[in-house]
Amino acid sequence: MRELHERLASLGLIATSESEATFDEGTVAMVEAFQRTRGLPLSGEVDATTWDRLVEAGWRLGNRLLFATRPAQRGDDVAELQVRLAQFGFNPGRIDGIFGPVTEEALSDFQRNCAIEASGTLTRSTLTELLRMTSPRHTQRSLVNEARDLAGFHETPSGPLVLCGTSPLVQLLATSCADTLSVTVLDDDTPDLVAAYANEHGASFVLSLQTLTHVDGVHLHYWASYRSHSRRGETLASQIASACARSQHLPRVEVTGMALPILRETKMMTLHIEHGTSSPETLDELARVIEGVLIEVIHRTA
Repeated sequence: MRELHERLASLGLIATSESEATFDEGTVAMVEAFQRTRGLPLSGEVDATTWDRLVEAGWRLGNRLLFATRPAQRGDDVAELQVRLAQFGFNPGRIDGIFGPVTEEALSDFQRNCAIEASGTLTRSTLTELLRMTSPRHTQRSLVNEARDLAGFHETPSGPLVLCGTSPLVQLLATSCADTLSVTVLDDDTPDLVAAYANEHGASFVLSLQTLTHVDGVHLHYWASYRSHSRRGETLASQIASACARSQHLPRVEVTGMALPILRETKMMTLHIEHGTSSPETLDELARVIEGVLIEVIHRTA
């Protein structure tokens, strides 16, 4: 409990003097405030994901060496490094706070341009050069990864449609899409395992589908965090929402950017779709709408 309050205090979410307090209503409110800033569900509970993000939030650029490891280093320091590299025109991939191979290559490119040993490691000398080149005007510069995304410089989807989750939509989509798309259904919806499969097989799309009795309508979530978001994911979600709106029988649809584990870990267009309890007819129509949008996107980008 003490460490939880200390971490919340370090982020300015709770007074340091309250570090010995119990997990009361005030703590719940502060945890929810943190979850809101991180694009996580507002449960007020410190689950594994919330705790991991709290730990990541404690890292500041320069606190540690950053380099490629397995599993990858994660944290706000990695995200800041990615942002700075992207502002200078070195593409670190998506700004996700994960030090992966694309970030390593971008850092190596930066080092080569600065006549520093291209080790792909954020050493003290590399950090000094990175900070030296930073000025107030650089903080306003656009990110090269987002500029590339807007310009359409991204790989054309070619792998399978990966489906996972507990919703009946999984099997409905698997059946309806089988004639036109390569489909893989994963029984285990653990985000790490789904992402590992999807990334390894170059999936075109990943759809994580979940039935939640407390959800009113349909919620479409795409990746958004660390001053960046998936523009293609947002576009895909918006297209599905627009198609649903044209139907008189489908429930209300909300589109929201979040940083759920499944959205963070996958490198391709991924949506996490939540829906309430619906009739088989409604779910069947929703599946047909989603299928139609996916096929349209694939044909347009082919």
